[in-house]
Amino acid sequence: MTRRRRSLLINGLLVVVLLGAGVAGYLVFFGSSGNAQTTAARTAAAANRDVSEVVTASGTVQSSFSASATFGAAGTVTEINVKVGDTVTKGQQLAKLDSTQAQLQVDIAQDNLDTAALKGTATTAYRQAELALKQAQDTLAGTTLTAPGDGTITSITGSVGQKVGSNAASGFVVVTDLKNLVLHANVSESDVSKLKADQAATVTVNAMQGQPIQAKVAQVDLTPTTSNNVVQYGVTLSLTAPPAGLRPGQSASVEVTVAAATNVLAVPAAAVQTANGQSTVQVMENGAETRKAVEVGVRGDQYVEIKSGLTASQEVVLPPVTTSTNQNRQQQQQGNLPGTGGQRNGGGFTGTGR
Repeated sequence: MTRRRRSLLINGLLVVVLLGAGVAGYLVFFGSSGNAQTTAARTAAAANRDVSEVVTASGTVQSSFSASATFGAAGTVTEINVKVGDTVTKGQQLAKLDSTQAQLQVDIAQDNLDTAALKGTATTAYRQAELALKQAQDTLAGTTLTAPGDGTITSITGSVGQKVGSNAASGFVVVTDLKNLVLHANVSESDVSKLKADQAATVTVNAMQGQPIQAKVAQVDLTPTTSNNVVQYGVTLSLTAPPAGLRPGQSASVEVTVAAATNVLAVPAAAVQTANGQSTVQVMENGAETRKAVEVGVRGDQYVEIKSGLTASQEVVLPPVTTSTNQNRQQQQQGNLPGTGGQRNGGGFTGTGR
């Protein structure tokens, strides 16, 4: 074999070795599969803090009182004494019908009763006259429309000169209490047993995100409603100092605090596993993980109260964070882009960003 052929062979072998080493290093450093996952163990120390459990729901702002007022007699409207937006009190006159005929009926009934009394008519005839007078008086009273309660006039459906019938299906005037507003929400069947009267709540109206309203549970419905196989129970909450501009019909979300504990030992909720009524946590002791049974109290979304089984500062193991190798590779490659001054730092790359 000539010197030239030996040189070419040796150089070829060197190239093969270098390529093999490069591929092996790439696989070790970046992973053999783009879908490979790496995990990182996490721990958190048990510490004293406030823990609260809340039930969330959505609902609608409603008036605590709203009623339709309807004439108790038929006739022609002669007066409307209020307009939309006026504040009224219970019993206040709102409108009147022409009462001429009704008053005449009262006068006739009264005369008949007086005549029956003077003639000494039999008891039955006298009582019939009394009944006729009472009916005529009720009809006369029905020509005057009064407010069914305190509130604000929110609707007037009639006008002067209009003929109306007695006991119309729709109210002539609607009175709504706009000061004492409530929130009516629906909660799931799994949460309804946690709700009780006077529990504190926070209401956030969608149109007033920056103005949370304090509230209390006023009533929980005893019977549910079912829609698309979803069972829910209605709950009414009274609003404390509702902001100006709040109106019935506005949608809102609510968080009801159903349990709370102050300055108690707690761990992140993700660290607690519960099965068959028994709760446990993984504890890091002397560099090794040990499973311990614990007694839990208030369960919040973020933290869980630990009544026994742990002491302050003990480290509990949290579920690992799974990171895609593709993401790591992209970050590492970005760190080595020309002009970035990327450097390896603790198994990763950081860019100086020139």
